[in-house]
Amino acid sequence: MSRTLSLVSVASLTLAMGCAAANAHALLKTATPAVGGTVSASPKEIRINFSEGVEPHFSGIVLTTQAGASVSLGKADVDPADKATLVASIPQPLKPGVYTVTWHAVAIDTHKTQGSFQFTVQP
Repeated sequence: MSRTLSLVSVASLTLAMGCAAANAHALLKTATPAVGGTVSASPKEIRINFSEGVEPHFSGIVLTTQAGASVSLGKADVDPADKATLVASIPQPLKPGVYTVTWHAVAIDTHKTQGSFQFTVQP
């Protein structure tokens, strides 16, 4: 009887772990500039670190001003040292103000997530 209980326990644990992995998504962990943060100088890039690796060809970052105007960015790509970090360069200095970062990411397991956050550049 105890052997049957052990087998059922192992099978249940294996099934639970498989379901957790199947439901995984690339969720935002940290960002630079920080989510809701304020910077004293224009950042050179936007870095978004996710909870798992992302596919750069299906992921992206858009930057807009408070008025809704698009800001040109370099092509978003993963950091070669960390496949869970998406990076886009900011080629021109940002003027003081509030900016919105809108991102979408497709995880290595093909699940899509998206979100946005703001940061402020001080005068």
